[in-house]
Amino acid sequence: MIDGTLVRASWRPEPAAEAFVATLLASALERCEPAGGYARRLLELSAVRLRDVVDHLSPADATTWRRAHELGWRPAGAGMLRHADGLFPDLVDDGRAFVAIRTESVEQLLTAAGSDAVIEGAAHGPYRRARVFRGAGADLVAVERNGHASCEMPEVPATTIRAARVHLQRFRARRRQFDDVPSGLDHTERLVDAAVAELGPHWACDLFFRAEREYWQAHCAAARLQHARQWQAGIGWANVDHHTYDASRIHFAQTIRVLEKLGYQCRELLYAGHQAGWGSQILEQPVLRSTIFADIDLAPHELDIDFAHRPMQPLERHRRAGLWCVMHGESMLEAGLNHVAGLHDQRALRAQFAGLGQRMMAPFSDFPVLYQELTEGEWRAVDPDRIDALERDGQLGAAEAEDFRSRGAICAHYENIERNDGFKGFNRPGIDGVLSVLDPRRNLAGATAPRDIAGAR
Repeated sequence: MIDGTLVRASWRPEPAAEAFVATLLASALERCEPAGGYARRLLELSAVRLRDVVDHLSPADATTWRRAHELGWRPAGAGMLRHADGLFPDLVDDGRAFVAIRTESVEQLLTAAGSDAVIEGAAHGPYRRARVFRGAGADLVAVERNGHASCEMPEVPATTIRAARVHLQRFRARRRQFDDVPSGLDHTERLVDAAVAELGPHWACDLFFRAEREYWQAHCAAARLQHARQWQAGIGWANVDHHTYDASRIHFAQTIRVLEKLGYQCRELLYAGHQAGWGSQILEQPVLRSTIFADIDLAPHELDIDFAHRPMQPLERHRRAGLWCVMHGESMLEAGLNHVAGLHDQRALRAQFAGLGQRMMAPFSDFPVLYQELTEGEWRAVDPDRIDALERDGQLGAAEAEDFRSRGAICAHYENIERNDGFKGFNRPGIDGVLSVLDPRRNLAGATAPRDIAGAR
C-alpha cells in the first residue's frame, strides 16, 4: 500500500521483478539493433513503451530461469512461467533469446516495422506470430492473440475460423437499442452464449471486445485519434489496460453474468465513499489478462453484500452511474463503454496530445507506480424524452433539465495510464474524485469548475 491510498494491499509494487524484466529487455534490444529502433518509433508515434506491449520473453539462460522463480514467476503450462502478483511478461524456454510483443494484427506490425517476415498461423485464427527481426543474439517477435493462452501454435479447422469471423460480425452489427433494457441484454446474452458454445469463452471474449472498442471509438474522437496512431505504429489496441462499463442497479447482475460467461472473474470490490455514492466490481479475464471496471450506484449499507450477483433495486436518487445510464443507456447496449485505458509513457502521451489539440483533465492518480488521467470527454446529445422523465421524477431541476436538453452530456473518454513495477492496483480516492467530476451534473453550464483531483501530487 502507498500512503494508504491504493486499493487492496496485496497488489503491491514489485521493483525487483521489474528490474529483472528491464535487464532482460535491454539485453535483447542490445543484441537486436532493429528492435531497438522499432521501440523508439513506437514511442514517437504513439507514446507507447515497448515494455507495455511485451507478451513474453525467452531468456535462453538457465541462471535467468532460476532467478525468475525467486522473483515470483511460477509454471503456467509447458515451458512457460507467469507472475501472478504483477503485470509482467510471461517467460518461455525457447532455446534462443527473443522479445515477443502483442499486436492486433501481425500484418500491420510487419508493415510498420518494414519487415517481410513469414507469418505462422491462419488468418483470423486464435494465435499468429512472426519473427519480425533477427539479431546477432536475440530476435523481436510479433504475436497476435485472439483468446489463445499458450505459445504453442494451435490446429484450428477452417470451419471454426469462419465461425469466429461470423461471430465477430454479429457482435459488430448487434442491435443495441430496444424498447426495454431486459430485451436488449437478453439479446446480447444469446449472442455471447452462441459464440462461447462454438469458440469457447476466451476467443469469444476477444471478439466481443474488439467490437465493443469499435463502437466506443465511433463515439470518442480521442479514441479514434489514438487508435489511428497506434495502428500506424503496428500495435492497434494491444496496450489496453482496462475497459469501463456503467450499469444501472436493476440491470447490473445480468451485465456481470454476461461478462462472466466471457471468462471474466470477479477480482475485488471498490467503494468510493458515501459522498460519491458509487462502487465498482473489478473483474479480470486471466487468459486475455484484461480488466474491467463495472460501475454501479451504491449506498453505504450495501458494502457487505455481493452486489454483483444479487438483484438491486433503484435508489431514491440517482448517483453518477445511474444518471449516466438513464441519459445515455446501458454501457452494454446503446451507450457503449464509458472509457478505455491505454498503457503509455504518460508524459509522452500528454505532450503528443497537446500538440494535436487533445486536452486532458487533471490527473486523478499521480504515483511513481500509477498515473491516470482522462481526456476531457466527448459530448453526445441526450434524448429529450429521457430528460423529461428525469425532471418528472425529481432527479433534475428545471434549469438542469433544460441545460441537458440543449447541450447534451459527456459520454466517453480515453484514459492515459502508466504503470510501473508491475503494479496491478488502483487509487481509490483518486477514482472517487474523478468520478464525482464526471457526474453529468458537474458539467452544466452554470456548475462550478471541477475541483483539482490531482490527489497525491
